[in-house]
Amino acid sequence: MELPDVVGPALRGWTMPLLFFAVAYILVGTPQVETQFREGCSLLKHDHFVVYSKRVVTPDGVYPASVEIKQGRIVSVIRRREAPRKGEEDVVVLNYGNAVVMPGLVDVHVHLNEPGREDWEGFRTGTRAAAAGGVTTVIDMPLNSYPTTTTKEHLNLKREAAKGNISVDVGFWGGLVPENVANLTILEELLNSGVLGLKSFMCPTGLNDFPMTTASDIQAALPLLAKYGRPMLVHAEVVQPLEDTPLLSNGVESLSSDARRLHSTYLSTRPPSWEQEAVRQLMEVAKDTVPGGPAEGARIHIVHVSDAGATLQSIQEAKENGVDVSVETCPHYLAFASEEIPQGDTRFKCSPPIRDSSNRDKLWEALKRGSVDMLSSDHSPAPPEMKEIDSGDFLKAWGGISGLQFSLPVTWTAGKSHRVTLAQMARWWSSNPAKLANLDRKGSIQFGKDADLVVWDPEQSYVVDDNYSIYHKHKVTPYAGWTLSGKIITTFVRGQQVYKEGEFPEKRCGMRLSAL
Repeated sequence: MELPDVVGPALRGWTMPLLFFAVAYILVGTPQVETQFREGCSLLKHDHFVVYSKRVVTPDGVYPASVEIKQGRIVSVIRRREAPRKGEEDVVVLNYGNAVVMPGLVDVHVHLNEPGREDWEGFRTGTRAAAAGGVTTVIDMPLNSYPTTTTKEHLNLKREAAKGNISVDVGFWGGLVPENVANLTILEELLNSGVLGLKSFMCPTGLNDFPMTTASDIQAALPLLAKYGRPMLVHAEVVQPLEDTPLLSNGVESLSSDARRLHSTYLSTRPPSWEQEAVRQLMEVAKDTVPGGPAEGARIHIVHVSDAGATLQSIQEAKENGVDVSVETCPHYLAFASEEIPQGDTRFKCSPPIRDSSNRDKLWEALKRGSVDMLSSDHSPAPPEMKEIDSGDFLKAWGGISGLQFSLPVTWTAGKSHRVTLAQMARWWSSNPAKLANLDRKGSIQFGKDADLVVWDPEQSYVVDDNYSIYHKHKVTPYAGWTLSGKIITTFVRGQQVYKEGEFPEKRCGMRLSAL
């Protein structure tokens, strides 16, 4: 038999796999200029290396593997029982033993507040805290910065403020407010400028520069979002009639200072009915997203759900009827219970409020069965004086939890009694959030993806005490004093080692992400 008779069939058998590989490499594997190695951006002085662990979390399971990284991308994931030795090209191998290698967290709900309110938080401090917490991608909310991100001009101000100041990759949500709903040209310009989606509030925000919208406003914007294939994020609370909230109907002005220092007092001013009514209205509007509907291709995403009762039931029923809707909750709703919050400890104030332990258990059940799709931090810090730390007045304090740095260990610590798995952690914190934001190169450890990794030790515990480094601008957090399991060892963003046990690189080389 002549040689071509042997080689020909063999090559023909490999034609499709080779063609698939070539196309895949062109589409997602070719490194781009912005992902290549730059001096001072990484604690590791290599742009081609291998990360090995006996616990690598992939879409196919958790197993021993080596993850090869070149010029910011994952170029191979190979199962192997032992770490590889240096290859012919003298490629560096980082052997993390039994530590977990997981896709970096994608936090789709963060308030970095810059420009305009850097005294609350800023790009430099917030993204450094993210890196220390294993968060490799942050999507910044359109408020509480000033101006708010409701026009393309305001988005450009935010992008300019982030330039050279971000330790991780940062994308931006745009804001939906009555002004740009009334002029959809403004909204389309904002979407054309690269925001990943829109965010609105169905209740007052506490800030005059970001007014609330109605379900009708949201409905009016959905066809435009469908055109661009981007999500509509909604803070789902609708203020109910005073007669349905006895404490408000009687007036809070007459309450004693002791009563105002009780979390239960604040809780009674924001009952579950606020969430339930908002979601009821939204699910009617969301029917437009079903196949063949006027907004097919749009998606409604409910942020930070706290009510595990009728609110989640309505969302689940809508999903079963083909409505394109998703929902998130936050670590503080899974870790805390209202009856456990100390008197006057306004670090715990947020909206919607933290509810009781029975509700907390139901939230865990919903998360584990998939009724809740993902997690986010809703990191929303403020200066201590705005949190009324000294007075402990829950009714005056700014509502917002500071916790971006602690999202991973808090979820793991609170989830241990619920037998949370590493695969679930990666789904809740990485792959599902990346899918929401249409970040195809983020969220999983696979060939062609950005090399965004967090390496952490689930078995190692530590106390968040005065000796623990907190990188948020303000150190006021309800997680202070907690014993957490899950130490962050190191974080990689597009192959750049941006954090390693208290160290950061000289330069901040996070990318500003765009939907374009």
